[in-house]
Amino acid sequence: MIENGIGGANTRTGLIFEGKTDLRSFLNKQKGYSCPDNDLGWVDVQYNNEWVASIFKKYAFYRFLDYRKVEYKNILSKKLLPDDAIYVVVNNTFFIIECKFQKTSGSVDEKLQTCDFKRKQYRKLLAPLNMEVEYIYLLNDWFKQPAYRDVLDYIISVGCSFYFNYIPLSRLGLPVPN
Repeated sequence: MIENGIGGANTRTGLIFEGKTDLRSFLNKQKGYSCPDNDLGWVDVQYNNEWVASIFKKYAFYRFLDYRKVEYKNILSKKLLPDDAIYVVVNNTFFIIECKFQKTSGSVDEKLQTCDFKRKQYRKLLAPLNMEVEYIYLLNDWFKQPAYRDVLDYIISVGCSFYFNYIPLSRLGLPVPN
């Protein structure tokens, strides 16, 4: 098991997405960032007044697909609803962020094993737009227990990643303020 998932965390910046808040709220608090609503049903992310990303929660992702003329029903048999998704302009990548927080064993244990399937489904959906997809779990400390070693190793082995409690802005390719 690789502690803190692929790449670890660069906590020296102090600029992290915390699981206690959503991505929009976090970015709005960072110097140089603003996250206004747009007329299309999702949130644009600006850094120093320049568009750098867009944030999609749940159904906003499908409003984006409709706007871009992607008929999801012709590609997938069932909707996938991301906890958070962010499209980052500079790397033309959609980051699907699934937040999993546990205090006791439960059904989320098996949900962690679905990342490969879901990542492939999102890739099929976004292929007509020629966009990359990365799938990231944001986990709380519960998942640091030895009982999760195999599933965390699996997540990495299928090309997905995970972080505990935060995701560094640099991991997403977003500007890191001074």
